[in-house]
Amino acid sequence: MAFAFEGPLLLVGAGKMGGALLEGLIARGLAPSRVRVQDPAPPSEIAAFLSRHGIAAEARIEAMPSPPGVIIAAVKPQVMDDVFPSVARFADAGTLTVSIAAGRMLESFETLLPPGSAVVRAMPNTPAAIGRGITVCAANPHVTPAHRQLCEGLMSAVGEVAWVENEALMDAVTAVSGSGPAYVFLLAEALEKAAIAAGLDAALARRLARATVSGSGELLARSDLDAGELRRNVTSPGGTTAAALSVLMRENGVPDLLTEAVLAGAGRSRELAK
Repeated sequence: MAFAFEGPLLLVGAGKMGGALLEGLIARGLAPSRVRVQDPAPPSEIAAFLSRHGIAAEARIEAMPSPPGVIIAAVKPQVMDDVFPSVARFADAGTLTVSIAAGRMLESFETLLPPGSAVVRAMPNTPAAIGRGITVCAANPHVTPAHRQLCEGLMSAVGEVAWVENEALMDAVTAVSGSGPAYVFLLAEALEKAAIAAGLDAALARRLARATVSGSGELLARSDLDAGELRRNVTSPGGTTAAALSVLMRENGVPDLLTEAVLAGAGRSRELAK
C-alpha cells in the first residue's frame, strides 16, 4: 500500500513493539530507504531484520536532510524525557507524531514540538508481534482526517485500529487491551495448573490449556455471536461446564475480580501519567 506522507519515517525505539510495527510496515510496502531508526541497542532479532533491509540503527541521530513526515516514539515511558527532545527538533508543522509509550499524555509531546503539531497517542498490545494486535488512538486537536487516515494505515500494519475522542479513556484502554494479554496468559497458566491438579500429566496439561485458550480466542474472533452467547452455547444445563461455571461466576468470582483488576490497572495508568 502507499503511505501518503512526505519525508522519512523516524522510528525512535526499535524494541519489541517498535520492531514489530516496522516489520509490518515494510511488509505492507513502506520502502526501507524511507526509514530512519534511532536505537542504541535493538534486540538481536530486530537488529538482524534491520540489517537485511539495509537500515542502520543509530544510537543518536544528529541530522536529517528533511523533516520527517512521521515520528513514531516507541521507547519506554521512563526514558521518553531523555530521548524525545533530541528528535523533536527535526519535526516541522507537517510532521505527524505517534507515541506508543504507555501513560504519556499528548501534552508532554506538544510542548516539545512546533506549535500546531499533530500528535496521536496510541496504545497497541503484544499480539501486534504476530499482526493480531489492536491499537486504540487518541488525537490532539491538530490531527486532521488525513492524519487519522495515515495513522490508521500505519498502525493497521500490526492489527485492528480504534479511536477514542477523550484522551482520559486511554487509561481504561491500557487496562483492558494493553494489559489484557497478561490476563489471558494467566488464564492459560491457571488452567494448566488446574489440569495437573485434576490428574493430567504436565505435557498434556500444557497442550490442552494452550490449545483451548488460543482456539477459543480464534472462535471468538471469527464468530458473529457475542462472548456471552458463545459461553452459553458450551454450557448444557446441569452439565460439567455448568458445574465449573457455578464456581467461576459466583459472587466475587472471575467477573467481579476482572472488573476490579481493570479498574486497578486504569487507576495505575492515571497515576503514571501525572
